[in-house]
Amino acid sequence: MKILVIRFSSMGDIIYTTPVVRCLKKQLPGAEVHFITKPAFKYIYDNNPYIDKLLLLKPELSATIKDIKAEQYDYIIDLHNNLRTALIKLRTGIKSSTYKKQTIRKWLSLKFNLKLVPQVHLVDRYMKAVQFLDVKNDDQPIDYYIKADHQLDKLLPLSHQQNYVAFIIGATHFTKRMPNEKIINLCSEINAPVVLLGGNDVKDNGDIIKLTLGDKIYNACGITSLDESVYLVSKASKVIGFDTGLTHIAEAFDRPIVSVWGGTAPELLGVQPYKVKNVLVAEIELPCRPCSKFGLATCPLGHFKCMNDIPETEITEFVNR
Repeated sequence: MKILVIRFSSMGDIIYTTPVVRCLKKQLPGAEVHFITKPAFKYIYDNNPYIDKLLLLKPELSATIKDIKAEQYDYIIDLHNNLRTALIKLRTGIKSSTYKKQTIRKWLSLKFNLKLVPQVHLVDRYMKAVQFLDVKNDDQPIDYYIKADHQLDKLLPLSHQQNYVAFIIGATHFTKRMPNEKIINLCSEINAPVVLLGGNDVKDNGDIIKLTLGDKIYNACGITSLDESVYLVSKASKVIGFDTGLTHIAEAFDRPIVSVWGGTAPELLGVQPYKVKNVLVAEIELPCRPCSKFGLATCPLGHFKCMNDIPETEITEFVNR
C-alpha cells in the first residue's frame, strides 16, 4: 500500500499531522507513507523515520499533480482540505479521505461568540480521516526530530545552562503576544534564569526585557536558528509560550508548558497542548474573545484585555513549583 498525506501549511497544523503519519506507518505493515507540504515547512519532517519520502509543493500545481500521478498512490489522505487539494484529488483520480474542517461552525463561533466547535483536538480530527484503514490513535505525543547535535555550552552562557525557563516571546501576530511589560512582570517573579526565544521580529522586545531585568535574562531571539531554539526548548526545565509554532513543537519533548492565549482560542482551533503531562493553559474569558482565528496586527477594541488581564500569579506559581 502506498499512501500520500497532504498538509501544506502552517507550522502548528503540520506538527499535529505527525501522529497520523506515525500511526499509518506503524499500523499498516509494509505501507509506504509519503508526505507533501510547502518547501518552507519541510524541516518539520526532516529526519522523521515514519515517512518514506517527502514531496514539496511546486509553484505550478500542474507540476505537483504530475509528481503525484507518477508515484501511483493507492490513497490520498487530505489533511488540508482546500481548493488546491480538491483539484489534486480530482485530477489524479486517486481514492481519498479528507479531514473535515468545520468551517461554518468555526465562522459562526467567531462571528457570534458561540461555542459550536466540539472540544476535539486537531490530532483527533485528523485521525478520523484514516479510520477507514482501521488506523487508530496511539495516544502518543507529536513527533519532532532535532536535526543536529547541539551543545548547551555553545548556545547559552554558563549562567543559563541549568534549570532555565524557556520563554517563547515570538508569534506571527500582535494579538498572540504579551506586551513587554507583562513579560517583564512574569520574568521578575520566576525563580530561575530565563532564556527568551523568537525570531528577529522580537529581538528588540527581548533587548528591552533584558535591559530591565539584567543578567537573569538571556535574549536568544534572532540569534539561534529554529533547530537550535527547538533544542533549547527540549532542555528547558519549563516552557512558556504563546500560540505559535515553536510552542507547539515543544509538546514533542513533554516539558511542563504554560500555553498563553490572547486574541485566539485553543478550543476554536483544537490546538491546546497535546499529550503533555504538566500543562497550564493561561487565558481569560471575554465577550470579545476570540477576535480572530489566527491573530491580528492590533486589538480591535484597543484595550488588549485578553493579554493584559491574564493573572500573573498562576503562571509564576506553576513555573516556580
